[in-house]
Amino acid sequence: MINQHHPFHIVYPSPWPLLVRLSTISLLVSTTYFIHRKNRSLILWRTLSLCFSCTQWWRDVSRERTFQGFHTNLVINGLRWGIILFITSEVLFFFSFFWSFFHNRLRPNLELGLLWPPLGIQAINPYQVPLLNTTVLLSSGITVTLSHHAIIKKNLTIINVRLIITLILGFYFRGLQGWEYWEASYNFRDSSFGSTFFLATGFHGLHVIVGTLFLFFSWCRFKIASFSASHHIGLEAAIWYWHFVDVVWLFLYRFLYWWSYLNISISSISNFQLGGSFEYLIVQYYHVQSCCNFFCYVNNILYLKNPFKNKNRKIKSIRMWVRSLTPYT
Repeated sequence: MINQHHPFHIVYPSPWPLLVRLSTISLLVSTTYFIHRKNRSLILWRTLSLCFSCTQWWRDVSRERTFQGFHTNLVINGLRWGIILFITSEVLFFFSFFWSFFHNRLRPNLELGLLWPPLGIQAINPYQVPLLNTTVLLSSGITVTLSHHAIIKKNLTIINVRLIITLILGFYFRGLQGWEYWEASYNFRDSSFGSTFFLATGFHGLHVIVGTLFLFFSWCRFKIASFSASHHIGLEAAIWYWHFVDVVWLFLYRFLYWWSYLNISISSISNFQLGGSFEYLIVQYYHVQSCCNFFCYVNNILYLKNPFKNKNRKIKSIRMWVRSLTPYT
């Protein structure tokens, strides 16, 4: 460890940030070239260059923390804020996809036949593979959180097992999503519904792959004793990123899967003709009401001072919520 008289880390000149930037720009240009010319060789070389540059950069950061001792508490706090800002930028990235979805979903234009999903597109049943994917991803969020508690308590055996389970669940989720794409009755070119669906879920799948690799390298660093109970900012960043992926998937499942499939069921009854427009408005009203009742139910559970005294109020809230979910029964 190098002695210094301040808690900050003065970074030495490094070529890796510049190489990562150039590799990223080259990869984007190569992707555009591939779309028009169908040439994959440039993408392969640019991807290898980006992976090499990132690996060398992260290797230097790991050495600065493990062997040189530059990561003081103040530096770690700055790294945490950097992770928070990075995840915030990712939230805005996915916000654009949801904006596109709601723009087309709430006011479908004439090119879509005033329908959502458009006529001829059968939405994926959310109670089959998507529900299994939701269960798998939420389970992986639980196991990775338990691994974080295990490293704080210095239980090395448990963290090893739970990280491996999380990695397996991450790969299993991506395999199920790939199989779902293969079995889908529509593709990327099927109107704005197909493009929005595959862009949003595809980029989420890419984030799942990145998060799985992030956790895998954290597991490798754990195996070589690079983490401790008080210094594990790399693992903590990977866990935060994985929870972000979990939360994004809940919104994707709620709107792109469940809401779109609900609209298919409604359209099979009314066909959204002129006579069925009033029924459509009623259904949307029930949909908003169900969300409001759900949040009221959660609020009653969390903030009632005496839950036993207000038991009847809770039961009434639950009944209203369940009744609003099934307006056709």
